[in-house]
Amino acid sequence: MGKSTIVAELRRRIPVHFSVSATTRPPRPGEVDGFHYRFVTPEEFRDLIDRGELLEWAVFNGNYYGTPKSAVEAALDDGRDVLLEIEVQGARQIRQVMPDALMIFIAPPSMEDLRRRLEKRADTSAEDIEAKLRIAEEELAAAPGLFDHIVVNDEMERAVDEILRILDAPGR
Repeated sequence: MGKSTIVAELRRRIPVHFSVSATTRPPRPGEVDGFHYRFVTPEEFRDLIDRGELLEWAVFNGNYYGTPKSAVEAALDDGRDVLLEIEVQGARQIRQVMPDALMIFIAPPSMEDLRRRLEKRADTSAEDIEAKLRIAEEELAAAPGLFDHIVVNDEMERAVDEILRILDAPGR
């Protein structure tokens, strides 16, 4: 169970606007365009960047990922909380443009556990696993100075409950 599992459970349990990221990576089996991600070509993604239509964007493991600005701004204008599932590169950009954003980092229990999770996925090559592990180490090192909270993803229900407590805290 990864970050997406936690995000799906949060979406099920609380009224929050989930921002659907754009990406240039191909869809995984079962992923639906417009629900899991907005799947675009590299040229389309560069056009989004050039037109200033992304709140944040980053290259992660060779693919572009970004948050379309208009949907986030519309939800915030309506007074709704917005949930972004982004990487550390994007979180740095969000921190700059929205310094008051509540930022929660979802950490694996250990690098060994993360390796096991990645190896269980049939759609991840050995090279991708090694690249993702290197990225995860860098992100874990950066998280304490960037994020407001770090939640260890050791057990889905416990991690979700911890996030809900953070969200319910007075003056969060």
